[in-house]
Amino acid sequence: MIDDLYSAKVLALAANMPRAGRLAAPQATVERIAKLCGSRVLVDLVMDGDRVADFAQEVQACALGQASAAVLGANVVGASVAELQLARDALSAMLKTDGPLPGGRFSDLRVLQPVKDFPARHASTLLAFEAALAAAREATAHTGARTSPAVAG
Repeated sequence: MIDDLYSAKVLALAANMPRAGRLAAPQATVERIAKLCGSRVLVDLVMDGDRVADFAQEVQACALGQASAAVLGANVVGASVAELQLARDALSAMLKTDGPLPGGRFSDLRVLQPVKDFPARHASTLLAFEAALAAAREATAHTGARTSPAVAG
């Protein structure tokens, strides 16, 4: 079971972190920390209307948190706030309620399905998406961009 958790695909994602670093002039910066394990993600983000125009992240997490952040970093530019919300919700449901596998631009999150059997790892795995969604909401709130009522808040 532990081999499924740290599969070659998960380790490959964790070893290749897209968009690592910081942005020079982000519209929003959000940090999230998983209290149980101490994993930390810092996200810088720029929005163009309802869509992510630029993104960078600093990730200090286990291989699972890094793999999730890698999927986010590889696919986040061009994503809408609604897509980030759906991806975060789908990842959470897959982990916590055996929900359906994530689809769309973030479908590579499926590789993290074995994490569902390790509740102590859920927070770290969700961390990057939590930070990115919060940053996108903050940036759109400051710029006055409209989002649908389903993702406001």
